[in-house]
Amino acid sequence: MQLDKDTLRKLRGLIIFTLVILVGLWRFSIVLQAVKTILHILFPFLLGGAIAFVLSVPMNRIRKRLFANAKEKRKKFAAPVSLILTLIFVLALLSLVTIVVVPELGNTIATLGKTLPEKVPVLIRKAEQLVSNHPELVDYIDEVQAQLNWEEILNQLVTFFRIGANSMLSSTISVATGIVSGVGTFFIGLVFACYILLQQEFLKRQMKKLIFAYLKEKHANRFLQICALTYRTFSNFLTGQCLEAVILGMMFFVSMTILRFPFAILVGVLIAFTALIPIFGAFIGCVVGAFLILTVSPSQAAAFIVLFLVLQQIEGNLIYPKVVGGSIGLPAIWVLVAVTLGGSLFGIVGMLVFIPIVSVVYTLLKEDVNKRLVEKDITIE
Repeated sequence: MQLDKDTLRKLRGLIIFTLVILVGLWRFSIVLQAVKTILHILFPFLLGGAIAFVLSVPMNRIRKRLFANAKEKRKKFAAPVSLILTLIFVLALLSLVTIVVVPELGNTIATLGKTLPEKVPVLIRKAEQLVSNHPELVDYIDEVQAQLNWEEILNQLVTFFRIGANSMLSSTISVATGIVSGVGTFFIGLVFACYILLQQEFLKRQMKKLIFAYLKEKHANRFLQICALTYRTFSNFLTGQCLEAVILGMMFFVSMTILRFPFAILVGVLIAFTALIPIFGAFIGCVVGAFLILTVSPSQAAAFIVLFLVLQQIEGNLIYPKVVGGSIGLPAIWVLVAVTLGGSLFGIVGMLVFIPIVSVVYTLLKEDVNKRLVEKDITIE
C-alpha cells in the first residue's frame, strides 16, 4: 500500500501524540509538578494578561470616543492617552469607594463598640434567667465541672500558648513574605499589562501572522472568528456584570435611605461589590448587612431581609437577565447552570469565567445546529 507524504505526516503526528500521552500518564506526578512549576513562573504574566483584558474594556471605549475620527498624526497618541485616562478612571473609582467606605466603616465599628457593651449584660441576664428556670441545667453544669481536671487543662493551655507563640511568629514571617511576593507579582503583572495595552495592535498583527503561518487559511479564519466572539462575549459580560452591580447597590442605598435603615452607604457599597459574583454574590452582602443592622435594631434587621428578598426578585427577574444575560446572548437557565458548574469546580473565579465560556459554547453550538438543520432542510417551530 502506497502512502503519500500527507498521510505519513499525519501518522507520524498521531504516533508522537500517543507517545506523549502515554508518557504523561506513566509519569503523571512528575508532569503535574512540572505544570505547577511552569504556571508558578508564568503567573505574573498570566495575571498581567487578565489585568490587560479588564482594562482593555474601558480603554477601547475611551479610544473610540476620543480618536475615532482623529487624523493619522494624532492616532499614534491614541494608545498611551487612552491607557492613562483608563488608569486615572480606575484609581479615581477605587479612591472614591475608599473615601466613602472607610469613614462609614469606622463609624460602624464605633457604633458596635458602643452598642455591644450595652447588649452583653442583657444577654447575661437572659442566660441567668434561663438557668434559674431550669434546675436540671444547673445540675448538669455542676456534674460537668466535677469531671473536669483543671490542673491538666491549665497545663494544656500553657503548652498550647507556648507552641502557638512559635507558630504565630513563623506564620507572621510567612504572611509578610507572601505579602511582599504578592505585591511584587502584582506590580510585574501591571507593568506587563501596560505593555500589552500599549502594543496591542502590534501584538494582534503578530498573532495573526503566527496563526496564518501554521494553520490553513480556512482554519485560521475560523479560529480568529472564535477569538473575536470570545473577546466580545467576555467584554460584554464584564460590562454587564459591573453595570448590574452598580444598579443593585444604588437600589439598596436609595431604598435603605428612604426607609431610614442604618448603614445605608456601607451596605449599598458592600452589596455592589459582592454582586460582582453572579447570582449568589448579593446574598453574602445580605448576611453581613443583616448582622450590622441587627446590632442596632433586630426589627430593622428583619425588615432589611424582607427588603433584600423584594429587591433580589426585581434584580433576578428583570435586571440581571436583561443587563447580563442579554448582553452575552445566554438564556437565564444556562446562566444558572454556568454559575453552578463554575462555582463547584473553581469557586468564585469559576462563577465569573464560566458564564462567558458557556455563552461562547452556546453561540457556536447554536450556529452549528442551525447550519445543519438548513442543510437537511428541516424547520422546527
